[in-house]
Amino acid sequence: MLPDICDYGRLRDAFRWRIPARYNIGVDTCDRWAMTEPGRPAVLEVGADGGVSVFTHGELRERSNRLANALKARGIGPGDRVAILLPQGRAVPIAHGAVYKLGAIAVPLAALFGVDAIAYRLADAGAKALITNAAGLAKARASGSEAALALMVSIDGPDQGALDFDALIDAASPEFTAVESGPDDPALMIYTSGTTGHPKGALHGHRVVLGHLPGVQMPHEFLPQPGDRLWTPADWAWAGGLLNILLPALHFGVPVVARASAKFDPEEAFDLLARLEVRNCFVPPTALRMLRSVPNPRARFDLKLRTIGSGGESLGAETMAWGREALGLTVNEFYGQTECNLVLASCAAAGVSRPGFIGKPVPGHAVSVVRPDGSACEPGEEGQIAVLRPDPVMFLGYWNKPEATKAKFVGDWLMTGDQGMTDADGYIRFVGRDDDVITSSGYRIGPGEIEDCLITHPAIALAAVVGKPDALRTEIVKAFLVLKPGFEPSEALVADIQAFVRARLAAHEYPREIAFRDELPMTTTGKIIRRELRQSA
Repeated sequence: MLPDICDYGRLRDAFRWRIPARYNIGVDTCDRWAMTEPGRPAVLEVGADGGVSVFTHGELRERSNRLANALKARGIGPGDRVAILLPQGRAVPIAHGAVYKLGAIAVPLAALFGVDAIAYRLADAGAKALITNAAGLAKARASGSEAALALMVSIDGPDQGALDFDALIDAASPEFTAVESGPDDPALMIYTSGTTGHPKGALHGHRVVLGHLPGVQMPHEFLPQPGDRLWTPADWAWAGGLLNILLPALHFGVPVVARASAKFDPEEAFDLLARLEVRNCFVPPTALRMLRSVPNPRARFDLKLRTIGSGGESLGAETMAWGREALGLTVNEFYGQTECNLVLASCAAAGVSRPGFIGKPVPGHAVSVVRPDGSACEPGEEGQIAVLRPDPVMFLGYWNKPEATKAKFVGDWLMTGDQGMTDADGYIRFVGRDDDVITSSGYRIGPGEIEDCLITHPAIALAAVVGKPDALRTEIVKAFLVLKPGFEPSEALVADIQAFVRARLAAHEYPREIAFRDELPMTTTGKIIRRELRQSA
C-alpha cells in the first residue's frame, strides 16, 4: 500500500513491501471489514430492471464461509481447480472467497467465452468444479466438459445435476476456518487472452492481491478517499476486472458497482456512472474511444467522477486530450499483463502524466526497457518492456508448462513481449506487441499511434491497424475501420482518411489499404484480436 505522500520520487524512495508470512485472499477480501463494519457496502448490484441492491461485507463473509463448507463437504480441497464462469454480481466475490479460504485454485472464465474456449480451459486446468449460471451450464454441456467435472453449481437454480447456489449456501454452516495459506501458495489461475497461440494458465499465489494494491492506488490517485466508488465494464474474470478493481476494492472497503452486460453501450455507461455516483472507474481504451461518441457528457450527465484509469491497450495522446476536455479529468494510463500486472502507471496527482507515455514504474516494481540479452536500453532506444523478479504481482508459472515459463525470462527479467522505450525522464512509452509492430520500408511502426489518429476522424468509430505483407516494403499499413452512423464506405472516404493520417502522423504511417467492417474481432477482455485481422489482410 502506498504511503501518504503525493510526490512520485518520495513515494518510490519510501515504499517498502510488507508481505506477511501467512496471507489468504479470501480472509482479506471477505472477512477483514466484516469483523469491524459488517454493514459496510461491498457490492452495489444493478439488476435487469435498473434497481440497485446492496450486498454488505458481513453478508460476504457469511456466504463465502457457507459456500466453503458446502464445497468442502463435496470433496473440494486444497489445490483443486474451481472454475468460476459468472457475469458481474455478488456471486463472484462469494465464489472467489470460498475457493481461496479452502486453499483451492480459482479459475475465472469470461461470460462471453464460446464453447470451444470454455472446453479448452476446463480441460487444460483439470477443473474439478464449475460455478456458473444457466448460460454457462449450457456452454459446458455443449463443450462436452460436463462429464469431467465432479461438481456443478448454478446461480440460476438446480438444473439437470447442477446444484442450486443459494440452496447450497443456505444449508451450510456460517463459520469456517480458512486454510493458513502462505503468500506463495497457489490461489488463482487466469488464462492469457490468447491473441497469439493457445491460451496459457498463468498461476498466481495469494500475494498477488497485495502486490496489486499500489498499482491500483496510483492511477486512482491515492484510493481510498471518502466517497470513492469503483466500476469497470471489464469482465471480472479478466485480470483487469478482478485484480484491478474487485479484489483490491474489497481489501480497501470501497464499494464496487456490478452490472451484468454483454455489450458495452456508451450512453448506458454514462447513465450508470451518474446514477450510481461512481467516483473511480477503469475503462479500457477501446471503450473510452466509444465514450467519445457521446456529445457533451458533463452537460448531459451529473457525473461525480474523481479518477479514470485505463489499460490493456495503448491509450494515446488524443484520447487523453479528450478526457481532459470532455470530462475535466486526466486519464491515468497503466500497464501490465496477465503474468505480471499493474507495474507501470500514471498518476496526475503525483506529477506523473505525459501524453503518449504509459507512465513510470509503480513504487515497489523494477521495470525497464531491455535488449534481447537483458541489458538496459538507452533513452530513446526501442527494446522490450521487462519486470525484475522477485515481484509480488509476478506469476508462479504457466500451468503445466515449465518450458514456456522458463522461456518467459532472460536472467531475472520477465520479458513481456511488448516493445517500448524510455525517455530521459524515465517515462516508458508503449510501442506495441512484438507481433503487432509493423515493419515497412525500414520503419518499425506501432499500431497504437495510427489507431489513435484514425479515431479522431469524424467518420470513424473504431479502428485497428495491422501489417500486410508486401514484396516492396516488407509490410504495408492496413486499417480495418468501423464507421459511425450516417457514414458509408466510398473511395472518396478512403482517400480522405488516408490524407487525414498523412497530415497528422507521417507518410510511412498512413494506411495504404483500408477495409470497412461492421465490427472488429475482440477478446473477451476488450482487446482487438489483430491476429485475425492479419490473417484477413
